[in-house]
Amino acid sequence: MLEATLTIRPAKGEDLKDIMAVLDAARGIMRASGNMDQWTGGYPSEEVVLNDIRLGNGYAVLQGQQIVAYFAFIASPEPTYAKIYQGQWLEDTLPYHVVHRIGSYPQVRGVFKTIMDWCFARDNNIRIDTHRDNHIMQHVILKYGFRYCGIIYLASGDERLAYQKLHNMQ
Repeated sequence: MLEATLTIRPAKGEDLKDIMAVLDAARGIMRASGNMDQWTGGYPSEEVVLNDIRLGNGYAVLQGQQIVAYFAFIASPEPTYAKIYQGQWLEDTLPYHVVHRIGSYPQVRGVFKTIMDWCFARDNNIRIDTHRDNHIMQHVILKYGFRYCGIIYLASGDERLAYQKLHNMQ
């Protein structure tokens, strides 16, 4: 089956309903794969997504005219990345971007690669984190060439596995 081309554009306020449907589907993928503790308590909320959009950090991934995925692409510094435990960042002096809140419909293929190719066209230094139980995300992160760096803690105190990739590193 031929994959339809995916395109990325800045998300808009009027996309909110479609974005929330995508994030609900992504939450369903997490639950079906045994990840019961990530994206709980209504996170990411409409408020979080609207804040991403307001700050120019929210992006919609489209297949044709349909929004099939969402992510936030945020310039450093990321406060929760200031301290890393049981490891270290590959490089900790240069500016970087963080990718947060990646979600997609389960039937759409190539989303992670499309997002990362787009991100690396804009910055050579990308960091990302995920929940210990999110084995799907860990797999695609490593498959794309990120390296595991250690553990970070969110403002809530929740643990996340942290990764970094410098575009010129393999």
